[in-house]
Amino acid sequence: MNVIEVQNLRKEFKSYSSRSGLSGAFRDLFTRNYKVLPAVDDISLTIKQGEMVGYIGENGAGKSTTIKMLTGILTPTSGSIVVNGMNPHKQREEFVRTIGVVFGQRSQLWWDIAVQESFRLLKKVYRVSDKDYNQHMGHVIETLEIGPLLDKPVRKLSLGQRMRCELAAALIHNPPLLFLDEPTIGLDVLVKLKIRKFLKEINEQYKTTILLTTHDLTDIEALCERVVLLDEGKIIYDGKLNELQGHAVEGKQVEFEFLAEVQRNQLPYLANVQWEQKDATTWLAYVNGDERLVSQLISDVVKKNPIKNVRINEVSTEEIVRKIYEEGLALA
Repeated sequence: MNVIEVQNLRKEFKSYSSRSGLSGAFRDLFTRNYKVLPAVDDISLTIKQGEMVGYIGENGAGKSTTIKMLTGILTPTSGSIVVNGMNPHKQREEFVRTIGVVFGQRSQLWWDIAVQESFRLLKKVYRVSDKDYNQHMGHVIETLEIGPLLDKPVRKLSLGQRMRCELAAALIHNPPLLFLDEPTIGLDVLVKLKIRKFLKEINEQYKTTILLTTHDLTDIEALCERVVLLDEGKIIYDGKLNELQGHAVEGKQVEFEFLAEVQRNQLPYLANVQWEQKDATTWLAYVNGDERLVSQLISDVVKKNPIKNVRINEVSTEEIVRKIYEEGLALA
């Protein structure tokens, strides 16, 4: 079952420019020059129930614009959107009861009242019964460790405390679909770990579908098997995270730590292998080939030199994405 179905989705914005000089300023009073810029450029996307999908890209790639259209905040210029079987911007009132949204830069909690009062107001907005609220939110409050925060005004919470409360607020009505836009921005490592653990739990327990946009790619690595990579409003990759490396980066890095100092002439010469010395007893081999070449390399090195340790270093997702944008790698 598809929770999100998007076909040829497009969103255009007008960029106005001013004419120079006094006469130009006068003409601008009556007519304006502008260009039409596509923020989202004819993308198609489907997401199944229970998936956790990372939606990533550089600033200005169109991530937030897409999320705003999927949640009904913005109306598309063209194309079709079906989310939870509804049109988000045409069936607004019914639709918002089926989604949860967390924007890292914006709050859905009332600033000057206690957190639990905000929760009670949202409970009424979403028409959640006392039984459902107590049953579901008891688990949420306990898992996110926000019980001691419920009597505090939101303005007295730290950023990490507020974000945990924001996440709880988005789940008061136990929505089947959760949109997270930079949910861990500015948070310390411990808070991030708590949020990631919680998201995994609700995904497993309730089959909650999660669409996550973030610049912290460690969040993507920890939570998402599938990633959608956006560039200039177009999807340039949609697939499994562990396959992105194979598409975007050739080869692996093999780190050899020897028991004694080793010179370059003591290391094997193989096609598609480049060596780099890290220190007197450590060398890095960059291998442009498959696992067979890596195995051959390790075998040849071990035969000639006593080694202390061997590590095969995978390239991080952040490095992969940087390489894609900097070098313009084409992804099939």
